[in-house]
Amino acid sequence: MGTVLVVRPDNAGDVLLAGPAIRAVAARAREVVLLAGPHGRAAAELLPGVDRVLQWRTPWIDPEPVPVTNTHAAGLIQDVREIAPDMALILTSFHQSALPMALLLRLAGTPRIAAISADYPGSLLDLRHVVDETVDVPEAERMLGLACAAGFELPPGDDGALAVRRPLPDMEHLTGQPGYVVVHPGTTAPARAWQPDHWAAAVGDLAAAGERVVVTGSPGERGLTARVAGSHAADLGGATTFAELAAVLAGASAVVVANTGPAHLAAAVGTPVVSLFAPVVPAARWAPYRVPSVLLGDQDAPCRGTRARICPVPGHPCLSSVTGEQVVEAVRRLAVVREGVP
Repeated sequence: MGTVLVVRPDNAGDVLLAGPAIRAVAARAREVVLLAGPHGRAAAELLPGVDRVLQWRTPWIDPEPVPVTNTHAAGLIQDVREIAPDMALILTSFHQSALPMALLLRLAGTPRIAAISADYPGSLLDLRHVVDETVDVPEAERMLGLACAAGFELPPGDDGALAVRRPLPDMEHLTGQPGYVVVHPGTTAPARAWQPDHWAAAVGDLAAAGERVVVTGSPGERGLTARVAGSHAADLGGATTFAELAAVLAGASAVVVANTGPAHLAAAVGTPVVSLFAPVVPAARWAPYRVPSVLLGDQDAPCRGTRARICPVPGHPCLSSVTGEQVVEAVRRLAVVREGVP
């Protein structure tokens, strides 16, 4: 096949989870163009099998959506016309509709479009893949299932795990020798966040247990990472690009993180994850994929399945019950000191 446009326009973690499906497409396509949003572009550029990245802010996906205007839509339609894909795969989560994007791609002249859709698509889709959404399937496998239905299979030797392009940057000048524990306290949704004081206490407990700790975060999280690192850890808040963050995670013996993009980035570099997982979304779908992991947090809390961005339950009980001692115990169960970044 010639050019295939793959669409996954949300956050970095969602894009990383699309990796196996994208590699399946790349095994048969001459070129793979990935349509990503601004929050997922850096992850898209790290994925094996992606030849080009097209960025567009999707009004029905972005948590801070731009208005739906003729100018905004026309920009995407023109970009897709210039790419002239032979086929498009629209990758979604179970609570998202592929049909608005399918309409825009059809207006751009895309001749064949495939997506998962519970709703009747009319002429918007050429391949409507229907799945049982009452069964919680890992996001990576759900998306790979669509690729397979469209005729794209993983090549021999590809185990279907998450992956990033190699080699990664050398980050030992910031982290020291591999074998440290990474703590990443930031999240994109407040409902998934552990309180900063809890993170700081856990870092202190890890340091007291003899662990070398590195705290990571985005430029906008520098205040948080400084507070969490305190005097017990190296603070790399705002100090890394996405590729450099991948390298830092690859050198860790374990990563402690909530349900957010770096959890999936850790999985993509093969590092075990201690996941502080708020059950607002199902862990069966979004837990760290195909790496050793320990889930902490009350998975039966009243917020379960609400998909809330702001915690709807006073006291945030799903994560407030987690202790630093539990984090240390989980790290000890998972941590394997690495001699170098692969």
